[in-house]
Amino acid sequence: MKLITAIIKPFKLDDVREALMELKVQGITVSEVKGFGRQKGHTELYRGAEYVIDFLPKAKLEIAVKDEEVELIIEAILKSAQTGRIGDGKIFVQPLEEVIRIRTGEIGESAL
Repeated sequence: MKLITAIIKPFKLDDVREALMELKVQGITVSEVKGFGRQKGHTELYRGAEYVIDFLPKAKLEIAVKDEEVELIIEAILKSAQTGRIGDGKIFVQPLEEVIRIRTGEIGESAL
């Protein structure tokens, strides 16, 4: 099992969700987060004063999946989240040692 974490632009969230629903992904956790990478924020003007916005709004998706589903899900996220501009985000894949469904006590892939 793997845990896929994707950091994407917030306005691409609906596109990514739709792509994942087409793959019949069972569950997604979404968080509103802030951060920066290479784009290192930007400046904005407000009432004549310039402000530096260091942390940009992003959406963080966490998806627990079976090993054989990883490549399809990554491909769906890449296609639906990509704008071709800086700040499109990142995808992280980590091994998932154990999953336990609290309601039933199921363990492992059956808990996904």
